[in-house]
Amino acid sequence: MKKLFIFVIIGVVLWLVLPKQPTLSWGFYGHKRINRMAIFTLPPEMVTFYKQHIEFITNHAVDPDKRRYGVKGEAERHYIDIDHYGEHAFDSVPKFWKAAVAKYTEDTLRAYGIVPWQIEKHYNKLVNAFKDENLDLILKYSTELGHYVADAHVPLHTTENYNGQLTNQKGIHGFWESRIPEIKANDYDYFVGRAKYIDSPIKTVWKVVYDSHQAVDSVLKFEALLNKQYPSDQKYSYENRGNQIVKVYSEGYTNAYDLLIKGQVERRMRESIIVVGSMWYTAWVNSGKPNLNKLGSKEISDSLKFQMQKEEELYLQQKNKIVKGHADDE
Repeated sequence: MKKLFIFVIIGVVLWLVLPKQPTLSWGFYGHKRINRMAIFTLPPEMVTFYKQHIEFITNHAVDPDKRRYGVKGEAERHYIDIDHYGEHAFDSVPKFWKAAVAKYTEDTLRAYGIVPWQIEKHYNKLVNAFKDENLDLILKYSTELGHYVADAHVPLHTTENYNGQLTNQKGIHGFWESRIPEIKANDYDYFVGRAKYIDSPIKTVWKVVYDSHQAVDSVLKFEALLNKQYPSDQKYSYENRGNQIVKVYSEGYTNAYDLLIKGQVERRMRESIIVVGSMWYTAWVNSGKPNLNKLGSKEISDSLKFQMQKEEELYLQQKNKIVKGHADDE
């Protein structure tokens, strides 16, 4: 009995003082996997070039998340709280940036997230990078476009209740987009077919946001249902992460939730992959289909390396800072 009491006390102390596992959109693992697998959707004219730079496109897939901690204006690029605009938001919110600004003001739009318009902006930048045959910018904008497109596929990136804070489900953001892939992703099917030409990138992006928002109800409802039924002492566990012990959702609870939502996370990840690849492909076509093989043997410039080094240093300095705008600890 005395030993049991000691273990209970230790557990309570760990609960209170140990750091929670930090989570960002899709988690670093998810973003890297999405960008990496999107390369294999590309046609022969593109895939050789992208494969030559696969490690760059994979490893830097998380750069936009890292910038959230030190770059003003970055956070709102990752989400849109579409429900802020009312029950019929998808009818009332203009799909094009200038019209939306005219209706709501830029400050309002930024306050509730701008991911659809950020995707369009990065898509246009990628088109211009292809036209200029600029290796640095092709890689930079391909990588970052992949990140924002993937973010738009996350249901909780489309609601003011992004971390369950309004329904007593705080922590569900990281649970859905980081913990589930961490446990289940090795079993996912990542071969999603060939990239397709997109007639209207902005319409496609809004369709992605719509589909994501339609899933918000099931994300929240099934976790609330499971929480009522699952033994409370088995909901969480502790794992070693580097030199820390962190509190995480248990594998049992994670697997049970994944069954309830019928593999929803895998579906959204697969859809992310094909849309990312299709966006890259469409940008290349609309730029005039430049010969990427001419760029394949080149390396990124020292100036880009320096820029990314500085961003990494800033991230390491600021990563424990609380960021307004869909931060999981808000």
